[in-house]
Amino acid sequence: MRHFGHIPPATRAGLFHREPADFTADSPARTLAVALGATLYSPATRPRLADDVRKQAARGVVSMVLCLEDSISDGDVQAGEENLVQQFADLAGGAVTDADTVTDVPLLFIRVREPRQITELVSRLGETVRLLSGFVLPKFNENRGRAFLEALTQAERTSGRRLFAMPVLESPELLHLETRAETLAGIASITGKYRDRVLALRLGVTDFCSAYGLRRSPDMTAYDVKIVANVIADVVNVLGRSDGTGFTVTGPVWEYFRPGERMFKPQLRRSPFLEGRAEDLRTALIEHDLDGLLREIELDRANGLLGKTCIHPTHVVPVHALSVVSHEEWSDAQDILRPEQGGGGVLRSAYTNKMNEVKPHRAWAERILQRAEVFGVAKEDVGFVELLTAGLAG
Repeated sequence: MRHFGHIPPATRAGLFHREPADFTADSPARTLAVALGATLYSPATRPRLADDVRKQAARGVVSMVLCLEDSISDGDVQAGEENLVQQFADLAGGAVTDADTVTDVPLLFIRVREPRQITELVSRLGETVRLLSGFVLPKFNENRGRAFLEALTQAERTSGRRLFAMPVLESPELLHLETRAETLAGIASITGKYRDRVLALRLGVTDFCSAYGLRRSPDMTAYDVKIVANVIADVVNVLGRSDGTGFTVTGPVWEYFRPGERMFKPQLRRSPFLEGRAEDLRTALIEHDLDGLLREIELDRANGLLGKTCIHPTHVVPVHALSVVSHEEWSDAQDILRPEQGGGGVLRSAYTNKMNEVKPHRAWAERILQRAEVFGVAKEDVGFVELLTAGLAG
C-alpha cells in the first residue's frame, strides 16, 4: 500500500517531487507509526464491514480501527465479535497475498474492551489473523495497560503473528491535575517495557471533555479547550520526546461532518488541479464545517502529533493532504542533515526566508524525512489545494 496510491500515476507524477513509498503491514514499526495517517474508525457491528474496508482502501485509507468499545452498545459486544470473525473470513477470501503479505486491505486494528478479548479473538480468527495488525487499548493506564500488553504478548505467541498495541490515553487520572504526573510516569514505565509492541499512542479527547461536561464547537479546535490542551502538552512532554524514549502520538478525533460522503459540490471535483479556484475550495471547506478540522490538523503537527483519529471518510483526505511534506520543508531538512554539517553551525535556507541551525533543528529534520518517506514531497508549486483535490478525485 502507499499514500495517494488510489490516484492515477500520471496525476501523482504531476504532484510530487518525491512520491510516497510503498509499505506493507510487515514494514518496520517506525515506518508504520508514521504511515498510519488518518485512522478511520468503524463499529465492529456493521453488517457489510468487509465491503466497507475494501471501499475505504480504494479511496486511500491505509489504517482502520474496528471498534468493539464506545461505538457500540454494551449489549452488542458479543454480536460484534461474531461479526468480526465472519468479516475477516470474507476479507481473507478476497485478499491478494504475496509471500503471505496482504496487499489489498489497510492496516487493521480491533479496539477491545477487556484484555481477554485479545486472546479470544486471535484464537477465533484462526488463519485470518494474518489480516490483523494489532489492537487498540482503551482507557490505558499502568495497571490496565499491563494486563492488555500481557494478553497481546500471549496472542502473538499462539498466532505467530506480529501484533501491535495502540493505547488510548483517556482516563480521568490522566486528566486530573493531582494524578496526572503519576499516571504519565506509570504509562511511560509500562509502554517502555513493551516498546517493541507499542506502535503509537492515541488521545481520547472526547473522554477528557466528558469529565467536565464540555464539547467543542465546529469552529474550535482541541487546543482552544485549555484543559484538553494542557493534557496534550503534558503527554507530548513525557511520551513524545525525540531522544529515543518517545512514541508517535496521534491527533484527537474531529467529530463533526455533514450527511453523506461528499465533501464538495460536484463542480469542485472536476479538475485535479482546480485551475486556480482556491478561494472556491476554501469557501466549500468552511461551509462543510471543515475549516476547524484543517486548523486542528495544523495545530496537531505544531504540537508534536502525527496522524489523526477519524470517524468519517470525508476527514481522511484532508489529513493526508496536510501530511505531505512541502518542498520547502524537505529542502531545509536535507540541508540540515547533510554529512558536512555534522559539526553544527547556521545555514541560510535555500528559500532565503529563515535560519536553519543544524544542531537544534536536527531532530525536526529527521522527522520531516520520515514523513517524506511515506507521504511524499510535493513539487515546489504544489500545495494543499492541489493535493486535496487530487485525493478526492482519485
